[in-house]
Amino acid sequence: MQLHHNFIKVAKKNSKKIAVYDQATGKDITYERMLIASLILASKFSSYRGRYIGILIPTSAGSMLAILGTLMAGKIPVMINYSTGARENAIYAQDKCSSLTIISSKKLVEKIKMKPLEGMIFLEDIMKSITGFDKIKAALKAKMPTPIVRNFIYKGSDENTSVVLFTSGSEKDPKGVELSHKNIMHNVTNIPKAAVITPDFIFLANLPFFHVFGLTVNMWTPLLLGCSVVAYPNPLDYGVICGLVRKYKIDMMAGTPAFFYGYLKKSNSGDFASVKIAVSGADKLTPHIYDAFLQKHNMMIFDGYGTTETSPVISVNTPDFHKKGSIGKPIGGVQLKIVDTMTGNELARGEEGKIIVKGDMVMKGYLGDIEETSLRIRDGWYDTGDMGVWDEDGFLWHKGRLKRFVKIGGEMVSLVRIESIMEKFIPEDAVCCVVDVPNLKKGAEIVAALTTSEINTKKVRKLMAKELPSIALPKEFHVIEDIPMMPSGKVNFREVEKICRAKMENKNDLGT
Repeated sequence: MQLHHNFIKVAKKNSKKIAVYDQATGKDITYERMLIASLILASKFSSYRGRYIGILIPTSAGSMLAILGTLMAGKIPVMINYSTGARENAIYAQDKCSSLTIISSKKLVEKIKMKPLEGMIFLEDIMKSITGFDKIKAALKAKMPTPIVRNFIYKGSDENTSVVLFTSGSEKDPKGVELSHKNIMHNVTNIPKAAVITPDFIFLANLPFFHVFGLTVNMWTPLLLGCSVVAYPNPLDYGVICGLVRKYKIDMMAGTPAFFYGYLKKSNSGDFASVKIAVSGADKLTPHIYDAFLQKHNMMIFDGYGTTETSPVISVNTPDFHKKGSIGKPIGGVQLKIVDTMTGNELARGEEGKIIVKGDMVMKGYLGDIEETSLRIRDGWYDTGDMGVWDEDGFLWHKGRLKRFVKIGGEMVSLVRIESIMEKFIPEDAVCCVVDVPNLKKGAEIVAALTTSEINTKKVRKLMAKELPSIALPKEFHVIEDIPMMPSGKVNFREVEKICRAKMENKNDLGT
């Protein structure tokens, strides 16, 4: 069954329950009102040309309704990143998806100072166009039995594409990922089983829906369970988020390590007392953040692992199965192997290799890129491009991106391992990022970027030398107070590399 058909069933069952406490509008919206509004939007969207509709709206009830309305109209939502380079991202999406109408908000466009594009339609104008007859017609439809309501909207297979999401582009140009209804439903079905989430949970929706972590965990999972969602458009408003968790007694929240660190700094004792499940993803959760939350709030953050291409969750720690430092056990329906990077042969437990996975959560493919799809999916197995170890207890340990290994002096050096060693010898509140900068004369050079200059680099190198070979020691340290981040909370490695390269070139030009 498709996602929007599942939503109708849940909305009919929970008609008077609050679906979304929408902080963008200050309105509390019931499931019945969500259903009526999505039916109205579906009737409007059905007249738009093309099979794709771009969604450029922050996390809110409006964004959820736009997604639901798009699917009910038989079209595919294309989620566009509005946090950085919104106009460029929208143009990129239009290039990838022909005849792309983009639904946005005048308030957002004004706030980010974006020049509107041709083919852009604003929610405010759509709302003005809704007549009394539109409302009555949708309300009457919503009152009918579930099978009849479903007859008014698009029907299709769960193999159909439910969304197009773009990869972060932290390492190279973004790719359009096509996720089917079955892909998303795999996670929606298995995440609650793994984390023991029930319909009475109140979710915090603080992540953007243009990122699969937010779309699946903050929208589809709670809405298809019949939970209530507190939606707030900016995860970087750390103090506000802490207040919302306390005010609404949030049970379930998700975030990146960078976001959790921000909440840690801005929170007061008791802010997170209600939280039963806090899941971190998209990047490595550092021991400092984990320990600090445990000490300040007596709250464990459960580290998980996934990719855009896997809808996203592959594995996660839970209250019942938890091992600090690991990325948990695979959720139900996930087949996982650790294979040799050269031969592709499966490795034994405890041996480090490449993570490949299989299951209903694996994407349909990359939009318009059969070659790249065939390189990443073979015989149903998706190549994550990540290195890992599966221990004897069934827990998975992430060892870094395969692309974050660099060959120096004939040896493969893990940049992630260098970062993990360096973190032991720098201030707890400092961030480090290690990149390799091409050098025409010497080949790749290991360079470290730090958010602080308050360290003795010679001493740090000496301490690191006790655990790393000389070829893996950073040759230079550069201070970047604001290390570039992706909207997902991941480090933008391409930008860090550019900055370090510019600093090194400038240093050489000065003859120092």
